[in-house]
Amino acid sequence: MIELRQAGYSYGRGATLSDLDLTLAPGSFHFLTGPSGAGKTTLLKLLYGELKPSSGAALLFGQDSRKVDRDGLARIRRKVGVVHQDCRFLDHLSVVDNVALPLQVTGRDPSAHATDLAQLLSWVGLSARAEARPPELSGGERQRAALARAVIMDPDVLLADEPTGNVDAEMSQRLLTLLTELNRMGKAVVVATHDMGLIRAAKPLVQARILRLAGGNLQAAGAEL
Repeated sequence: MIELRQAGYSYGRGATLSDLDLTLAPGSFHFLTGPSGAGKTTLLKLLYGELKPSSGAALLFGQDSRKVDRDGLARIRRKVGVVHQDCRFLDHLSVVDNVALPLQVTGRDPSAHATDLAQLLSWVGLSARAEARPPELSGGERQRAALARAVIMDPDVLLADEPTGNVDAEMSQRLLTLLTELNRMGKAVVVATHDMGLIRAAKPLVQARILRLAGGNLQAAGAEL
């Protein structure tokens, strides 16, 4: 579905990432680890087309990201859900309206998907918080709302950037369970994290590949959990 072929990226002061080879197949689960500043977020951005490779290629559902126009990229991104590290929301909208935003962006009427939205909020444990505003949410609730928003369009790939960085161990386990449930549905999942405890906790839940990013390269890319 998504493939990096000798992909590299530079912010203009030398290569940040180079010679990246990675394939996200349906139903695969990857943990992306590495020290702060190693380029994990940059790599994720290559995977959903926010950035285009300075060298090599990123093939997004068979299309070279460097050759896709804005409309084509928008269509591709509907197939990729992203949970960003900073979990940005529109504070004047309720949780359910924030989760429904991708529907509105694509011209769909959220009221026609009320049942789906209700089921999704129940799945992430936020039914009782549907009408709350983002500033009223705890860190764990914000992360679960972000996950719900990322999957409202039923994407084929889910990318999560440090999804447990600001939550406690119990909430980390809950989020991990939700991510593995998505994976069992056939979705490819990539979780960027420096939390080795999260990776160890995943061992009984999912067969995952561990990718380590260091020095601009992916190392031990064949390691299994």
